[in-house]
Amino acid sequence: MNTKEKDSKYIMGTYGRLDLELDHGCGSTLFDADGKKYIDFGSGIAVNTFGACDPEWVKAVSDQLAKLQHASNYYYTKPCADLAEMLCEKTGMSKVFFSNSGAEANECAIKGARKYGTDKNPDKNIIITLKNSFHGRTVTTLSATGQDVFHTSFTPFTEGFVYVEANDCDALKGAMSEKVCGIMFEIIQGEGGVLPLTAEFIKTAEEMAAKYDALLVVDEVQTGNGRTGTLYAYEQFGLKPDIVSTAKGLAGGLPLGATMFSEKVENILTPGTHGSTFGGNPIAAAGALSILSRIDEALLDTVRKNSEYMIEKIMKIDGVTAISGMGFMLGIETEKDAKEILKKCLKDGLLVLTAKDKVRLLPPLNITREEIDCGLEILKNAIETL
Repeated sequence: MNTKEKDSKYIMGTYGRLDLELDHGCGSTLFDADGKKYIDFGSGIAVNTFGACDPEWVKAVSDQLAKLQHASNYYYTKPCADLAEMLCEKTGMSKVFFSNSGAEANECAIKGARKYGTDKNPDKNIIITLKNSFHGRTVTTLSATGQDVFHTSFTPFTEGFVYVEANDCDALKGAMSEKVCGIMFEIIQGEGGVLPLTAEFIKTAEEMAAKYDALLVVDEVQTGNGRTGTLYAYEQFGLKPDIVSTAKGLAGGLPLGATMFSEKVENILTPGTHGSTFGGNPIAAAGALSILSRIDEALLDTVRKNSEYMIEKIMKIDGVTAISGMGFMLGIETEKDAKEILKKCLKDGLLVLTAKDKVRLLPPLNITREEIDCGLEILKNAIETL
């Protein structure tokens, strides 16, 4: 049996895979099992921060692999401690909990907010999230996700979530009460269609959290780690969250989630209240140190400039009606079907994604102008010829 046949026979059918078997790559260039070349505008859904097999990342991971692959959290390891220090110093947050994924990072954020509230009042356990949001696929993070399509099949779902319309300040104000322990949102709703929140709504959330002693919980799983042109997207709004979750691009391709807590809640989780066997794994932490140490202002400035360059060129494509998002997290509205554009791009050697009815672009942060131009030419052809 070939790879596709084995996949069909032995792997649970939860993914609608595309007809592509990736084999190897370098940076923003990938190759399939037959040697066909592809430009990567997807980064494994915003995971491969510096593309495939980045040499510095490979060395950091390999060096750690040759020293110690796992220790458990009964013991100290240097990569874990160094990474926590780097995250806190770069963000101004005070403490970090490490896990393995975005969903786990959000579970920790939810538990932290709930514990903050119930420590004050057993009834202070409501978390407000936004309609059209996406926070993960565990039962509780699905419950936090404000999309009815995800609230089937796995009942009963975790209670205690209230959903309000994104960017509706009056709806948010109306949902607030002394029972609310947290307001949780993505700065840009990624899976929901690359939809940014407005500065007015974010400011309202900040004011309501202060008024009702609720925590501001920002889900930066997809928007974080340089993706939007700043280290974390909330920085672009002058926001000071109480809890921030992140994952995806943090470790450059290895499974790692992080939940960061501000000084206000740095001691909210105590021994025995939470844990993770693999959280802060030395290899994943070493990979993250390599990634995070290189997301500096020079790189972020390049991301912002290249984003502007891409937007300008994309808006000139016949059939494109609008672009949403920030940095290297872009959603393209077209007159054509997004899934058909994806298939045409795939056939012609470009990997893109979709989000709702949009074509979604999440290229590696270090993609070159030449690679951008090649990829956009394929995208242009796909949109204009369908």
